[in-house]
Amino acid sequence: MFTGLIEEIGVMRRIHKQGQAMVLTLGARLVLDDVKLGDSIAVNGVCLTVVAYDKETFSVDVMPETYRKTNLASLQTGARVNLERAMPANGRFGGHLVQGHVDGTARIRARTPEENAVVYRLEPDDDAVLRYMIAGGSITIDGISLTLIDVTDSTFAVSIIPHTLAQTILQDKQPGDSVNIECDVLGKYIEKLLRTGPGGKTHSRGGQGGLTEKFLAENGFF
Repeated sequence: MFTGLIEEIGVMRRIHKQGQAMVLTLGARLVLDDVKLGDSIAVNGVCLTVVAYDKETFSVDVMPETYRKTNLASLQTGARVNLERAMPANGRFGGHLVQGHVDGTARIRARTPEENAVVYRLEPDDDAVLRYMIAGGSITIDGISLTLIDVTDSTFAVSIIPHTLAQTILQDKQPGDSVNIECDVLGKYIEKLLRTGPGGKTHSRGGQGGLTEKFLAENGFF
């Protein structure tokens, strides 16, 4: 589990591709302080497992599903990436609940300065994810915990403060670039509850879901 607060910017050192599988080797400093084999590190928001490391680099496997679903396949040697270690049990929860399970990618459509901030307008490759977004809610972009300021039928927007720009690879991103997105998991659970009846049976969109006024009344909610 992660918080969406980027610890450092790493650099892609080596990329070994085998079909739609990859082994990535990344240069880093801070995230290597206490690294162990099997640790989870989010790379541009993608939860990956450390399979090798030394004093200056660590390596991770990328499986075909991750290759297809994220922007990792488009990275080149020398590319900068956002890095965050998994949050320890006694760590401070500064962002929001980030799983590192990316929902897909989005394209930056506009980058607009607004006084001390920069507003990014993005269009997801699959607009189905927009149903999990609300203005004022949370979104993860390339591993960064951000607040949605606007959601339309086809796009969403976030406003970035100078500190976030300076500490992440968002400073490098321009219109047309692809980023990884992860929607707030709470929205997914709520949708599942609304569409699932007794015994875990999922209803069709036109059917009656499990979380109904009748269900709430029968179970003492009002």
